[in-house]
Amino acid sequence: MSDRAETGLISSDEARAFDLENPPAGFVDDPFPFYAALLAHAPVLRQPDGSVLLSRHADLDRIYRDTTLYSSDKKAAFAPKFGAGSPLFEHHTTSLVFNDPPLHTRVRKIMTSALTPRAIAKMEPGLTDTVDHLLDAMQRRAGEGETVDLIEDFASSIPIQVIGNLLDVPMNERGPLRDWSLVILGALEPTLTPEQLERGQQAVTEFKTYLEDLVARRRAKPGNPETDVLTRLINGDGADEKLSEIELLQNCIFILNAGHETTTNLIGNGLAALNDHPDQKARLLADPGLINSAVEEFLRFSSPNQLGNRETTAAIEIDGLSIPAGTNLHLCIGAANRDPAQFDDPDRLDITRKPNRHLAFAGGPHVCVGLTLARMEGRIAIGRFLDRFPDFRIADGRVAGGRMRFRGYARLPAKLS
Repeated sequence: MSDRAETGLISSDEARAFDLENPPAGFVDDPFPFYAALLAHAPVLRQPDGSVLLSRHADLDRIYRDTTLYSSDKKAAFAPKFGAGSPLFEHHTTSLVFNDPPLHTRVRKIMTSALTPRAIAKMEPGLTDTVDHLLDAMQRRAGEGETVDLIEDFASSIPIQVIGNLLDVPMNERGPLRDWSLVILGALEPTLTPEQLERGQQAVTEFKTYLEDLVARRRAKPGNPETDVLTRLINGDGADEKLSEIELLQNCIFILNAGHETTTNLIGNGLAALNDHPDQKARLLADPGLINSAVEEFLRFSSPNQLGNRETTAAIEIDGLSIPAGTNLHLCIGAANRDPAQFDDPDRLDITRKPNRHLAFAGGPHVCVGLTLARMEGRIAIGRFLDRFPDFRIADGRVAGGRMRFRGYARLPAKLS
């Protein structure tokens, strides 16, 4: 449990008054003391708007596995949030993650048929080349005495190139992808300003317009279906039924968004964690073979995605709290991955931790379809970075991402030697 929670700085009354839409000061920058207090005092917490916040690992694990009582369909919650029929509403209610069968099944079949272990293994040489190219560029800058940004110059560039390659997006057309992704995913925060909402609507519109053109070009000249996921999506390869045009476009946006933000955060958070825990960095440098378990611990310790959602399909009861059908559930992944009932000494970074049944990739039928690819990106990026720059250190000026749902850094300046 967090020291702050243990010392009473976050009381049981404060935990029970926690409001996700109006979080207490300091929560966004450092949510973990609050998570510890929620786990200790209010693991099942009714919110002022009638939704329910759940923090325990066991509760989340059970809910992820039960698609009968808990739906991923978010139309009822997103209509008032984004405006029914708006670009953001269309996107987030059509993408894989916020849908139940049959759409979820059709899209997932296509993606899993493209992301087989064999197909992912074939991506490794290209990914390694991408990482080495970025490391070379940073080394040149460091040689000139410059401070590099581990987010802009490294972590964020890797998934953009990987997903760009999966969809075979021309290199000279990838520039806007990251900004579109950040704004669209930013709209999933519990509360939005009118400006954030407007930027999100515009980003979906621009991204969709771009994809309409890209899809038309791909239909005219199909790619290799073994390596080009966009061609597979167009053809409906691996599924019993093709996607509609809207389903196709919006799930292309989803693939970029899901693969970009979370992997960027995995790499950035992992490097920051090693900097902040020099004993663990020393262990990994002494035994590079620990990189796989280290990646799992980075995913647990500072989960790239901190919140998930489900909606109840029937009246249920958890810990004596009656929850009506149609209730929005906030699944606090970040808290569940620090649950002392599941993890020994959960606030300690341990790159050798086993077992490590974290929920960073959710679970059940909705477990992240790209988890093997994300793990490979984290392993190669962090491993090769450490091999090249074992004496790196984070410089002053790191900037947190400032989000509740997605945890990462906006800037992570570093000296490489």
